[in-house]
Amino acid sequence: MSLTSRLKKNIFIRAQRLVPQHQLSRVVGKIAASENPLVRAAVIQTFKTRYGVDMSIAEQVNALKYKSFNEFFTRALREGVRMVDADPKSIVSPADGAISQLGTIHDGDIFQAKGQSFSVEKLIGDPQLAEPFKHGQFATVYLSPRDYHRVHMPITGTLTETLYIPGELFSVNQITAENIPGLFARNERMVCLFDTELGRMAVVMVGAMIVAGIETVVTGKVKPSGRLELNQHNVVLEKGAELGRFYLGSTAVILFEQDKMAWDAEFKANSVVTMGQKLGQAL
Repeated sequence: MSLTSRLKKNIFIRAQRLVPQHQLSRVVGKIAASENPLVRAAVIQTFKTRYGVDMSIAEQVNALKYKSFNEFFTRALREGVRMVDADPKSIVSPADGAISQLGTIHDGDIFQAKGQSFSVEKLIGDPQLAEPFKHGQFATVYLSPRDYHRVHMPITGTLTETLYIPGELFSVNQITAENIPGLFARNERMVCLFDTELGRMAVVMVGAMIVAGIETVVTGKVKPSGRLELNQHNVVLEKGAELGRFYLGSTAVILFEQDKMAWDAEFKANSVVTMGQKLGQAL
């Protein structure tokens, strides 16, 4: 890495530590929710051009038909552009994006990036709820700004608990993953826990810098309270069904118990994936 690149990286990391993360996210959230025609059009057009958003796969292809940037950002896909793998033993990607990391959880530690890891207990936020995953399997899927931003079910399961965990709002890209210790267990997140045919499963929706909200189909849009919020549920969601969505981009972490499933060998860090694509299978 060149001196210039190292300098830019260090400035980027330090800036995230210094900026008022939550205040910035609230300001951006108000802009993103605005239905003012001039604000909406300017923000959507700038974002679409900057990130090269592919509108051809969207249900509504005209970006300016959306009532707000939030509606544009959480846009539905056109029917048929994403097929959920039909194999009853398959485990599918919960989102469009790229694999950040995947593999085995060793003694409760999840690999993050070059020399960085975080504990499953801190990620889940409760020792008892985290226990089934301490020697299990994980996959971390990063949703870039240009991606489809709804999160879907990897397999069929019964949602039993949701746990909102307040936290920081660092960016979740590769640079921060390599330089912010315990990144995914530090950021604000919504933990969704399930009973499935493979035992316990968790899908953790992790917030990030200027993410203006996390929403699930059961809880609605999360209203940050600054405190842990545990809720009980009994809702069956089929494989491929929508679980939630991000208002601006972030990451989903999937967890399974030990010896219940295996990831397909073709997948590794930086592998591009699409929602519904087979990532692994039940053992």
